[in-house]
Amino acid sequence: MKKILLATVIASLSTTAAASIETKDWYEFASPEAKEFVKDNLVLDFYASPSAVGFTSDSEVAQYIDLAHERGVTGASVTIAAPHTPNMLAFKSEHAKWTKASSAAKTPIRYVRSVEDFQLAHKNGEYAIMWASQTTMPLEGDASNVAVMAEYGIKTMQLTYNETELTGSGVISMINGDKSGLTDFGKDVIDEMVKHGITVDLSHTSHYTTEDITDYMQKHHKGVPVIYSHSPIASTYNCQPHETLSETKQRMAEKNLQKDHPDYRLAACYRLISDEQAETVAKMGGVIAVTATEWMMDGVWPEDITPKQFAEMIDGAIKVVGIDHVGIATDDMMTTAKVVPFAIANANKYADNGYMVDAFSKGATGCAELSKHIAGVVDELWKMGYSNEDLAKLFAGNLMRVYQQTWTPKA
Repeated sequence: MKKILLATVIASLSTTAAASIETKDWYEFASPEAKEFVKDNLVLDFYASPSAVGFTSDSEVAQYIDLAHERGVTGASVTIAAPHTPNMLAFKSEHAKWTKASSAAKTPIRYVRSVEDFQLAHKNGEYAIMWASQTTMPLEGDASNVAVMAEYGIKTMQLTYNETELTGSGVISMINGDKSGLTDFGKDVIDEMVKHGITVDLSHTSHYTTEDITDYMQKHHKGVPVIYSHSPIASTYNCQPHETLSETKQRMAEKNLQKDHPDYRLAACYRLISDEQAETVAKMGGVIAVTATEWMMDGVWPEDITPKQFAEMIDGAIKVVGIDHVGIATDDMMTTAKVVPFAIANANKYADNGYMVDAFSKGATGCAELSKHIAGVVDELWKMGYSNEDLAKLFAGNLMRVYQQTWTPKA
């Protein structure tokens, strides 16, 4: 297994790297039939690459989009709000930077306002971009600012990013002992999101808050589904998603596991979700989009995630909630060379006892860039017995159904 020395990773900041340089390209190993299937069908991605962290030049984004389009990826949900946008001004700045960078691509861009835009992009040879927020911090404590986010094209939004926000607690707050859930302000934000047609996204959010959100939605917004935009299911890896750091430490001690043991964990697999969380969303008609980012594969940190492993993550989710409630999301960060130093420099936002950084140091390098994986994933899912109709649901259909239900503003 590849070992990445953090000093080397940090030093690489001074070099100019091609987007997703760490991701192995599996395209040449895929069958011609799989490649053709991808080009003939809608395929939607989800990635998170903040300016100055995921990319530093417009050309990196342009190359990324052009390769994706060339290989049949229809478009992506692109995160433009996260810890790097703590207020509305920062959000608007990131929106401008990403709009500029994406428009540098040779491929014509269609910025998504309706579900039909995905279909039109596929038909017209365009690349579809929908904007996503992984935080409510740009609202600055004012729920009426949800309308501003909607005007700027935000189509999905998480109520928290790891930490506790004004809306509720995140997963890292949870593993550090925060048992708080959805706040009154969070309820106001949900009401505004439903009103303005923004899909509620539960990824990164603590299980206390997600339970409160789904309870609130089923009581006050019955029939409106929610999603996990990029969350694998913990049972796929037989791991514990909800332990606090002290509980994990106690479990390691009880099992007499030391740091050099392959089953030793610094923290629970906090970014993964339980079967119960997934099943609740499925019952609401929602979707769990499974991410293939390597460090979220609890303890399985290969040099390069393979299309087979990607397919196994998808299959694991289907076994829990069924084919109609699963989607895909790489959560690709384009290049981890900048992400790891960012996580180290912002340790308060990634207070996981070193779990994520340790995963990268032990081999979790690439982020499964979709253009390099998707055709191979098709082959692997075919081998597992999935039909073309199944794949069409997984790659776009299921999410588009939810978007159709949630993007219509409610009076």
